[in-house]
Amino acid sequence: MPDARTALLVMDVQHGVVERLGDRAVLDATGRAVEAARADDVAVMFVRVAFRPGFPEVGEQNATFAALANGGGEAMTQDHPATQVHGAVEPRPDEPVVTKRRVSAFSGSDLEVLLRARRIDSLVLAGIATSGVVLSTLRQAADLDYRLTVLADACADRDPEVHRVLTEKVFPRQALVTTTDEWIQTLA
Repeated sequence: MPDARTALLVMDVQHGVVERLGDRAVLDATGRAVEAARADDVAVMFVRVAFRPGFPEVGEQNATFAALANGGGEAMTQDHPATQVHGAVEPRPDEPVVTKRRVSAFSGSDLEVLLRARRIDSLVLAGIATSGVVLSTLRQAADLDYRLTVLADACADRDPEVHRVLTEKVFPRQALVTTTDEWIQTLA
């Protein structure tokens, strides 16, 4: 029986990010997670990072995003194809696509409002990058008292060692870390 209080968050799996990472295995694992969640009536929500034209959300003191605002960041504007959810995990019309303005899925977005409205208290995390959106979202979600699961093979980082340390040593302190296929088995 599905747990109506759980949501799968697919984070920053957008064209520009996927093209830079170039790991088909992560897309395949994420796709399996999305299909399994849908089949078991687990809420699926997509999170992407994007900005308004001119980057009014980015101050010059923001070390992560200031370079975008100072030129060359057009590919990160909210209507640009690079910021749209990747076609390998295409959202359904009834699945929310949350636009965030910072690294964490919660910062600068309406994610928490959507989760509260559905009384969701457990999150399953998939995303790119492990050291970016996954780490930041996990930490904030843990502080907000969500139960957490991380699908290690549906996450990726430019540095495989950073991914390994986070998924094997850091994340287990606040989340269950598992594989997509192991998580799917719990749904059956």
